[in-house]
Amino acid sequence: MIPKFITLSLLICALFRRAAAARVLRMRPGSASFKIAVFADLHFGEEAWSDWGPIQDANSTVVISTVLHDENPDLVVYLGDVITANNIATPNAATFYWEMALSPAKARGIPWATVFGNHDDAPFSWPLQWFSSAGIPHQQKYCRLEGSAGGGRGCEFRGTRRLELMKNEVENNSLSRSRSGPTDLWPTISNYYLQISPSDGLELSPVINLYFLDSGGGSYPEVISSSQVEWFRRTAQQINPYSEVAEIVFWHIPSGAYEEVAPYSLIEEPCVGSINKEKVAAQQAEFGIMTLLQQRPSVKAVFVGHNHGLDWCCPHKSKNKLWLCFARHSGYGGYGDWPRGARIIQITHKPFSLKSWIRMEDGQLHSQVILSS
Repeated sequence: MIPKFITLSLLICALFRRAAAARVLRMRPGSASFKIAVFADLHFGEEAWSDWGPIQDANSTVVISTVLHDENPDLVVYLGDVITANNIATPNAATFYWEMALSPAKARGIPWATVFGNHDDAPFSWPLQWFSSAGIPHQQKYCRLEGSAGGGRGCEFRGTRRLELMKNEVENNSLSRSRSGPTDLWPTISNYYLQISPSDGLELSPVINLYFLDSGGGSYPEVISSSQVEWFRRTAQQINPYSEVAEIVFWHIPSGAYEEVAPYSLIEEPCVGSINKEKVAAQQAEFGIMTLLQQRPSVKAVFVGHNHGLDWCCPHKSKNKLWLCFARHSGYGGYGDWPRGARIIQITHKPFSLKSWIRMEDGQLHSQVILSS
């Protein structure tokens, strides 16, 4: 008979191996490359009560589906503002629109990872027209029978929260590679990492590490906190102690470093991109994340969304060449009427290279840049 403490130890080891395996994505058999499609600022569920809102959601779904068809990626990254939560009254509705955004990747069997933006759990904003004589449109969507003693009808307009969205995504989707992250961090959700490994599984070292950070907004200030910076430091030291494996980082709201490298007007070398139509809307404060990244020669690039009118990549003025990149406004929700698209990232193994470009809804490809040079 096996002693109980040995059985418990074996169970813990098995669970640890399973959790570690869930963090690893492999290149396709026979392939030396791995491709990521990044969709930013989709803003599903915006003005859902109007005729305009559902049309925009349908258009955004077409963008995702078209890019996935053209690029056939190995991983999809949803880079924040997946939904416009301040237009979504109830948690069930928020989950519905979240799943709508994930559905094109899910239908194709492509795994995905999500990171939160400032609109994903923003408090519900009451539309003023709901207080007019017309009242709440499609009231049955937003109201439910309350279990009160009086048995009257009531409306629950409490919006949703990051934890609920992530919990529903992870529990109901086997293709999701998202994680809630350590509970002692603040902001606490969508802080995690993934590793890309060669297809044969014989090499122990990954080709690249992907880090995902919650840059706040909505129910949090728009910051990457010092506790998140320390988590990154500890995690990177644990999985990549000698900085021998390349690293890239994803979060939603750009740091102040983006303001430092932003093109003044035209996008000129060494920057690469096609639109520079607004000022960088940076986080509210810096608590050390950029200092840490600049000290790690293995960190090749940071990818953010948030600004719909920017899609450039610029190298940071630091000793180690670190690229700061915007994605591309992918959704028909949100502000701006610039053509929609997605940022594509391609990782190649032996020799290692990291390339990126923008794939547009109409199929055009532009703004190719090598991020590993």
